[in-house]
Amino acid sequence: MKNIKKNGIILLLITIVVLFFVIKDDFSEIVATMSKANLWFIAIGILFTISYWFFKSLALHNIVREYREKIKVRQIFKQITITQFFNGITPFASGGQPMQVYMLNKSGIKLAHSTNIIVQDFILYQMALITHGVIAVLLNYQFHFLQNNPLLRDLTILGFIINTLVGLGLLFVSFSKKFNSFVVNKVIVLFSKLKIVKNKEKTIDNWKRRLKEFNESAVILRQNKLLIFKGYLFNMLGLLCYYLTPLFVIYALGYGDLVTVTAVYVCCAYVSIIGAFVPIPGGSGGIEYGFLQFFGNFITGSGLSAVLIVWRSITYYLAIIIGSITFNTFKGVEKECE
Repeated sequence: MKNIKKNGIILLLITIVVLFFVIKDDFSEIVATMSKANLWFIAIGILFTISYWFFKSLALHNIVREYREKIKVRQIFKQITITQFFNGITPFASGGQPMQVYMLNKSGIKLAHSTNIIVQDFILYQMALITHGVIAVLLNYQFHFLQNNPLLRDLTILGFIINTLVGLGLLFVSFSKKFNSFVVNKVIVLFSKLKIVKNKEKTIDNWKRRLKEFNESAVILRQNKLLIFKGYLFNMLGLLCYYLTPLFVIYALGYGDLVTVTAVYVCCAYVSIIGAFVPIPGGSGGIEYGFLQFFGNFITGSGLSAVLIVWRSITYYLAIIIGSITFNTFKGVEKECE
């Protein structure tokens, strides 16, 4: 919370630098291309981005109702937009989940339950993210959409491995008590001996509490198959909307005959995989680079830069603007949920 202004300034500087390199060679052509954009397709692109937030809201609401039945989807939707803001201004999108816990607590849900809810939601989101990643890899292997670029190949593989390891790690932490015991009793003790961990006892207590929360969340999920299915389905649909948003930007700028729906899906999935581990707010720089390289197989020159700018404005900067406005009006929803 104290670093919002600082992160905002850093984000603004990064945005200026990135935009400079994107538009410096073809500024007039890029402006001319964007000025001819079909606003109906732009509106559909915005609608798909909002649909992404909406499906994320349904996924979270699906879990929240296990703890508080009367909370409304529109209240969760407000929280999701605020989460997009905090994800967008913090490295590795690290600010969103703590803010979600805080907002759920302000909504009248106990802090321990709020943490469990976010853990469950994150597990289901990772399952959907990995599934889309596998589908994108298989489609690209089958149709060869993307040229063989060693750097992009390595970055994509690294991103996919990281996301897969996170998903597997969540499953191990959630369901394996032996693994949890190993982490607490062996790894932390080793780190303590190496002077990486300063306060061993406090660290062990903190990890025991966190691992217990993961285990409790997993038990709830395991006992409710319908909860898993619905949450997984909503996250799958939400990510699909996000991955298809560039398609409508491309149509809006007049390049629809150069790409297919499947190609756009694969490219955007790959861009997201790379952006997931860029340690800069919003993945700025890394996402733009990946977008230009992947979509550059189909669109070139000023047209590609124009597509990038419009797509980034819809999916990222619009989310920050809406999220910041919603955050400034957020007072908790406990009374509205009664």
